[in-house]
Amino acid sequence: MVPQNIRRTKKSTLYKTLIAQTLHYFSRPQERVLREPLDIPAAWKGGDLRAGDDWHETFTGADVDEIERAIAVAKQTGKSMGSLDKSDFPLPTLSSRIDRWRDEIQSGRGFQVLRGLPVTRWPESDAEIFFWCLGQHLGTPGAQNPQADLLGHVRDTGESPEEVRHYRTNVNINFHADAADVVGLLCLQEAKSGGLSRIVSSVAVYNEILRRRPDLVDRLYEPFMMDTKGEGGLQFLPVPPCQFDHGRLRTFYHTDYFRSASGYAGEPLLSDADRAVLDLYNEIADSPNFHLDMRLRPGDIQLLSNHTVLHARTDYEDHPEPSRKRHLLRLWISLPAPVSLSSRLRKERSRVRLLATVVGSKVQYRIRAARR
Repeated sequence: MVPQNIRRTKKSTLYKTLIAQTLHYFSRPQERVLREPLDIPAAWKGGDLRAGDDWHETFTGADVDEIERAIAVAKQTGKSMGSLDKSDFPLPTLSSRIDRWRDEIQSGRGFQVLRGLPVTRWPESDAEIFFWCLGQHLGTPGAQNPQADLLGHVRDTGESPEEVRHYRTNVNINFHADAADVVGLLCLQEAKSGGLSRIVSSVAVYNEILRRRPDLVDRLYEPFMMDTKGEGGLQFLPVPPCQFDHGRLRTFYHTDYFRSASGYAGEPLLSDADRAVLDLYNEIADSPNFHLDMRLRPGDIQLLSNHTVLHARTDYEDHPEPSRKRHLLRLWISLPAPVSLSSRLRKERSRVRLLATVVGSKVQYRIRAARR
């Protein structure tokens, strides 16, 4: 029997709701338009990383023993999955390394890959307990959709990609970011073929746009309309792809949803100039020198910053046996807000503007819906 996604309960206060998490993520402080390239670890290129191995780390036998002891402790609490927190999952040795991984994601390269978990001999419920509690050690796990799923199951459900989110199908998924500080994947089963995870540094892409077409940079700080597919009572939400503050460039990019957004009367919302910006962005991100492909195998974890890394997935073919179909667990995680007082104030101003925009968009959506 396939386990159901973990969903929030009324009593649980250990995670952010979808609205709270979305506001936290999109309330990005903005100081100025960045007009010079950033030479930082997050500005990596895939061509430079392929030959190295410092971006992944393998769990030792002692690490696995500690994790399995923590799983046993969590089970003994008798708590429901959504009620477990990091105090229910003691990791005395691994805690310092988790702090290092968080720093790498938040302030370094922007991603970390972990390998070597024996998920093929664990019950799926043990893998769920582990991954949920790892998220608690990293930050605050949050809802991934209006149904408040907290631990998602990424697999092909057989539904049409025209009707559901593409992660529930086996089709190619273009470069995008998710509306949370961090997205984590734990692989339980890999596909028969294909299904590669493809990532790219949004900082490196920005640097290349500065080099090629500096005249287009200002447009990245102006809102694109993001297609919400009607979720949350909105038809679209204005989102500026880039925000720069206190030396940090934060990028949200979703070419498919920027392109598919349409007005209340079905009119397109992109100009030719807008499409030119998106086309150039995609061209750079799709370049083999910029992106990095990786095959996630059972027991592999991928942790990505949604501020400095974009992710994609190639299409895939599954094994015919249901038990061997590609299957990953997914977490969305929020991290602490900036500590600088000036950045916190700019983030709060951004949050207030975003709230006003959301409320206004919802009112318009309901008025137009009532007139139909």
